Amino acid sequence: MGELKYKRVLLKLSGESFCKAGGFGIDGEQLESIAERIVQIQKLGTQIAIVVGGGNFLRGEAFSRKSHIPRHTADYMGMLATVINACALQETLEKIGQPTRVLSAIEVSAICEPFIRRRAIRHLEQDRITILAGGTGNPFFSTDTCAALRASELDADVLIKATKVDGVYDDDPVKNPKAKLFDKLSYQDVLNKNLKVMDHSAISLCSESKIPIIVLNIFQKGNITKALFGEKIGTIIS
Repeated sequence: MGELKYKRVLLKLSGESFCKAGGFGIDGEQLESIAERIVQIQKLGTQIAIVVGGGNFLRGEAFSRKSHIPRHTADYMGMLATVINACALQETLEKIGQPTRVLSAIEVSAICEPFIRRRAIRHLEQDRITILAGGTGNPFFSTDTCAALRASELDADVLIKATKVDGVYDDDPVKNPKAKLFDKLSYQDVLNKNLKVMDHSAISLCSESKIPIIVLNIFQKGNITKALFGEKIGTIIS
C-alpha cells in the first residue's frame, strides 16, 4: 500500500456512530465494529486521538429549543453524554487489547483524566489511543469545533470526520438521490457554498492550522486505511 501519508490522526466520531441508524443510546455491536476498525488503523503505526460527539443521547442546542432548559445547561448535559460514549469506547478498545485513555475537558475525576495538551501528546507517543471527551469544555461550541481545536493543539496531520455517508454532497443524499458527491473542496468552498459538513468555526480553524479534513464513511471497510495512505476516498477539504 505504500507509505503512510498521515502519522497523527484526529478522528471525529459522531454520537450516532454508537447506535443503529435512527436509534438512541449505545448499541454493543456498533460499538465493537467501530472499536475493531480503530484498532486496525492503530496497527498501521498511526497515533490516534478521537473526539466523540454525544448526539446519540442529547444534542444541547436542539434539546434547549424543545425544553425549558437554557442552552448553556443543555450544552453541559451534551458534554456529559460525550463522556458516557468515551468511557464505553475505552472499555471496548481495552477489551480487545488496545491501551486507551480518556481525557475530558470537563472534570469527571472518578472516570477520566483532565485534558492537558502535553499529557495527551505523551499518551499518543506511548501508542495509547486517546479519547477526548467533554467537547471544548465550553457551551455554545460543537464537538466539530472541538475536533478542529484538538487537531490544532495536538499537531495532527489530518482530521478525519467519520460519518454514515460517503463524503460531502451538495444536498442531503438521504432525501435527494441525485445529490452530487464532491471529491475535493477548499476550505473557502465549504464556507461559500454554506455546506453543512462542519461548523464554520471548525473549518476556519483547520484552514488557519493547515490541517486537511477528510469526510468519509466509517462503515465501509478499509476506508480509513485508504485515506491514511493518501488514496482518494470520501471528500478531502484542504
